[in-house]
Order: sequence, then C-alpha cells, then structure tokens
Amino acid sequence: MTAGERRIAHFDLDTFFVSVERKHDRRLNGVPVIVGGGTRGVVASCSYEARVFGVRSGMSMRQARVLCPDAIVVSGDHELYSKESRLVTQVIADSAPLYEKASIDEFYMDVSGMGTYCSSARKFLTELKGKIHQHTGLPITYALASNKLVSKVATNEVKPNGKAEIFFGEEKSYLAPLRVEKMPGIGEKTSLVLKDWGIKTIKLLSETPVEILTHKFGKAGSDMSRKANGIDESPVIPFSEQKSISTEATYDNDTIDVQFLRGQLIRMTEKISFELRQQAKLTGCVTVKIKYADFTTVTKQCSIGYTASDDVLISTAKDLFDRLYDRRILVRLVGIRYSDLVAGHPQISLFEQTQETVRLYQTLDEIRKKFGAGAVMRAIGVEKKK
Repeated sequence: MTAGERRIAHFDLDTFFVSVERKHDRRLNGVPVIVGGGTRGVVASCSYEARVFGVRSGMSMRQARVLCPDAIVVSGDHELYSKESRLVTQVIADSAPLYEKASIDEFYMDVSGMGTYCSSARKFLTELKGKIHQHTGLPITYALASNKLVSKVATNEVKPNGKAEIFFGEEKSYLAPLRVEKMPGIGEKTSLVLKDWGIKTIKLLSETPVEILTHKFGKAGSDMSRKANGIDESPVIPFSEQKSISTEATYDNDTIDVQFLRGQLIRMTEKISFELRQQAKLTGCVTVKIKYADFTTVTKQCSIGYTASDDVLISTAKDLFDRLYDRRILVRLVGIRYSDLVAGHPQISLFEQTQETVRLYQTLDEIRKKFGAGAVMRAIGVEKKK
C-alpha cells in the first residue's frame, strides 16, 4: 500500500488526568487544576487554565504553585485513570477495524480503504469521537493523515476537543512552519542544539543535509531528517491484551523458606520492571505463579493502575504471593508475569513520587543499563544459596 492510500488517525484524550478528575468532580470545571503530589513532587498533568500561567507536566510542584497559586491541586488516582482508559479502549475496540493503544490516553487507527477521498473514514472518525464522549464523558481530539507522525503532530495542534485532516502530499508543507520541538522525538536537549545551529522550524530541519544530522546525532539524525520531510512508514500495531513480559525460577532443591521465596519474587519483579521501562511500557495486570513439589501449579492475578514503578509492582507481587501460597508445602518454582501492556513512561506515577525518588530510580536504571539488570537491587532480593 502506498503512502497515498494509507489513512492513519491519531486519537488523544485531552488533559486526560484532569478530564477524569473533572468527570468525577464538576467543581473542577473551568478553573486551573494541577494533578500532582506534595510540595516536593512533580506535576503529572495540568488543565489548560493552568498552562496559561506557564505550568507544565514534569515541572516541580513548588514551581507550579508559585506560577499558579490559585490552582486546585489534586493528588491523583492512577487506579481510576486506568479504569477510565479501559472504558475508552472498549469503545474503540467495539468500533475500529484496526487500532493500536499507544499509551494510556492515545490511540492510532488504520482506516485505509474506507472510501474515496476519505469521506467514509471522516464520517467514521467523527462518529467515533462522539461515541467516546457519549459513553465515557471524556473529551478527545483526533487527526487524520497518511502516517502516524503527521496525525500525532496534527492532533496536538488542534487540541482541545478538536479534529483535523492532513491530505496526502501536504505532510511536509503542514509540518514546515512548526517549531522543531513540536516534532515527536525531539526533546529539550536536542531542540537546544538545533536552535544553536539556527534551526528553529521543521522547515529548516528538513533542509539540513542529513549527513550533518547523522554526524551529530547518529541514527537519530537520519530519523529526524525523514520525519522533518513528513516521511513515516511505521505501521499501526494491533493492540492485544495478551502481550506480556514474564520470568520464573525453578529451584534445584524444593523449599518452604517463605522469606527466601519472597526475596526471589522481589528480585524477579525488579528485573522485569526494569525491562518494562527499557521498552517504554506500562503494565496493567500482574500475575504470580507457584508450582509446588507435587507439580500442582497455581496462579493469581490482579488488575492495577498502569505503572512501571518498582514500589507498586513489588507491593502487588508480594500481596499476590501471600494470598496464593496457602498450602505450606515445598515449592519447586515461582514466577511473575506482567500483561495488559501499553506504551508509555512512568509519568502516571509522578504524583506518587518526589523529584528525588524519580531521580533515584533513573540513576538505578542507568546503572542497570551499564552493568546489567542485576547490578543493583533491594537487599532482600539478593539470591542466597539454598
């Protein structure tokens, strides 16, 4: 299928955390709202009324309160946000022929071949937008283009509660006047380097020789050049609740040492939590598995708010193990699995953590990337000979 035949829509829930809070508390409508935690925490999300004052996601709560002292601060409820995300997912799953859940609050859909000049696709997307709002009460924006990149950029440009369509052949001209930081994948550091070179718009980026970009940024430089020219062949990856990541350990000597088993479970949890973050994913379901010496296998699972946080996942795994291990006989194997995976980063847990905690986990992950997943872990998770 050629680029001209591809029609990719991007749906993005507007200020998702704030919208969910407003759905459950109408007193928050029309006023500045910040979702975050404490004075040492960071902003997980904020309303458009708060953004007028300069408040942004990832900013320290202390700074946000200075910029917008009249804002209403909500501590956040990631279990509730995950529940609302699943409601939206179900509406889309019941209607869309092919969709990808890109994160807790955004989706891609391949609506190619729905009709000449996209009239059928446009009608379908408009109706789906209304259906999502009708069934969930949440505002959502979408954009339709020939690829995922342009549809995502366009969605961000027409928020909140908007819709847009970029026709085939207009990708490069549409992107051209936008600032380089509007391009997905170009963060603060990269945009500063580009601006130091005098490259402030995507048009100027598209005109920069790819050799210069690759010399400075490596493969990311060539990807940057292609994106600046509106080129993106990445497919819509069908969403599946069955995607998972797991690990398990079989012991040479069966054991009834509960402290040892808990320690092993924590070690495994930390290991695959790190893998989860490396893949830029969040999990919404944890399963613990036990195989007894008589080969009887039992499992117990729990749906949770989407997260990649060690603290949350370890606490969940320990609780599942304690509820599951009730036979008090020798254990042969213990395992853990994360499923209901979605793309995303740990922002959803920002309101639970201080900036110091966030930096600590980032540092620990950097050590793991350099020396291996088992380079650093909690003391109870250190494996002992049995």
